[in-house]
Amino acid sequence: MNLSWLDDFAALAASGNFSRAADERHMTQPAFSRRVRALEEWLGVDLFDRSSQPAQLTEVGQWFRQVAQDLQAEVARIPGEARAIAEASSTTLRFASTHALSFTFMPRWLRALEMQTAVGPIQLVSDVQQKCEALVLQSQAQFMLAHGHARVRGPLDEAGCPSLVVGTDRLIPVSAPDKSGCPVHRLPPDGKSAAVHLLSYSSESGLGRILRELKGPALDRLHAPNVLTAHLASVLRTMALDGRGLAWLPQLLVGDDIEGGRLVVAVPLWARPPRHSGLPHRQRSQPADHYRRGAASTRRCFQGIKAERHWPLPNRPTIIRAIAP
Repeated sequence: MNLSWLDDFAALAASGNFSRAADERHMTQPAFSRRVRALEEWLGVDLFDRSSQPAQLTEVGQWFRQVAQDLQAEVARIPGEARAIAEASSTTLRFASTHALSFTFMPRWLRALEMQTAVGPIQLVSDVQQKCEALVLQSQAQFMLAHGHARVRGPLDEAGCPSLVVGTDRLIPVSAPDKSGCPVHRLPPDGKSAAVHLLSYSSESGLGRILRELKGPALDRLHAPNVLTAHLASVLRTMALDGRGLAWLPQLLVGDDIEGGRLVVAVPLWARPPRHSGLPHRQRSQPADHYRRGAASTRRCFQGIKAERHWPLPNRPTIIRAIAP
């Protein structure tokens, strides 16, 4: 039996019209009719009453409809189960990670992990978060390393995949500095419309998903042009360094740029970032020190105007999660 005959049967059972079902299956009606007849001959019974219009399922056809659905569902599960069996005997861990975390966070995280346990060989796929999520859902990756946030749910959350917080990060609005060290592109302290050029994330980006959920309405009120859209934070960082606009970038990626004065925080910041007990002290305080120094260097540029009412950093940090199916 050809498994695709089950799809032919399902199409005809749904419409009862041979011509319409043939179009749906992208074939001529005579070819479609021959395939349905071949299925009936394999079973040794008639599945359709062709004397009525539209064609009706026979009693055995009604029984076979549920059988066919069960068969199709079982066949769809086979590849995933086969991979699961292969994984059980494999010593290679398959990770999917976003581009930014694959070179800013994962190396030192793996070093810390290897000090506690033997990790073994690792296969890493680095891609945008949307595609990393698809790899996990398709059982092609065992773990995903990506940014997340307590208020932002994704497809892996909806699928019930367990996750573990393995670090913290922050999205910071940054710009290249002018000659006096002030941001070339800055968010308006009053949260109103401003002539600021935005460097934005595409819909495939997990960071873009977080930013839209947390800051989307405030950014919409600016009516500011998106001068460039990309799915990689590293691309937006390069464009921000070139002075092309303002970008919200992860602290892990731009901490050194802020400390070195190549980028500056593009909104007045007054509150010291909270410490998070989930990371060792050295990992926790060093990026925070970079952040505080960058915030202090731009404070004078805003002449004492406080903007935390319009552009606060989230009370909860952007988290870095390891997710498994």
